[in-house]
Amino acid sequence: MKKSIITIVGFPGSGKSSTARGVAEVLGYERFSSGDLMRQIGAKRGLSIEETNTAAETDPTFDQEVDEALRGLNAREKLVVDSRIAYHWLPDSFKVLLKLDPVIGAQRVFSQLQKEGRANETASSLEEVERNLRLRIESECKRYQAAYGVDYRDEKNFDLIVDTAAYPLEGVVRMITEKYIGWINTPG
Repeated sequence: MKKSIITIVGFPGSGKSSTARGVAEVLGYERFSSGDLMRQIGAKRGLSIEETNTAAETDPTFDQEVDEALRGLNAREKLVVDSRIAYHWLPDSFKVLLKLDPVIGAQRVFSQLQKEGRANETASSLEEVERNLRLRIESECKRYQAAYGVDYRDEKNFDLIVDTAAYPLEGVVRMITEKYIGWINTPG
């Protein structure tokens, strides 16, 4: 049964959070970010996002707290969720994967760090950002495979796949909202 929930999965720098905010705004839906929640959990423990991901490899309480929050969203409607594995916990959602070349992702993240900063995340060079993102992806994939047997990079799990290097943010938001509206209004 389809739910009026959109789950947005994306590689670092793909615009997952910005896209989720935009889609939620266009549709008048609420937004939930597991990345924001994970940063909050890490910050409470005095950890950067990289340290949080590393600690989560051996301390399952990090992911358990996020997973519990995600599972709780099943009872909700009119929601946009940005999370690496929300599609797993919300199987009746419209599932979107935002793809992006890792080099471009690192450039975007580094630019954002230089302009605005990010909670619990710093870097002094593009090379450092590239290394940190590669380590984060490896860490997350290792954890999610071990805990749930899922790989968020597997495209067969998604209703829509968008390469965000090919479109501006507004175009990505428009594409997702149009495809979602078609999906939610089609019986099945």
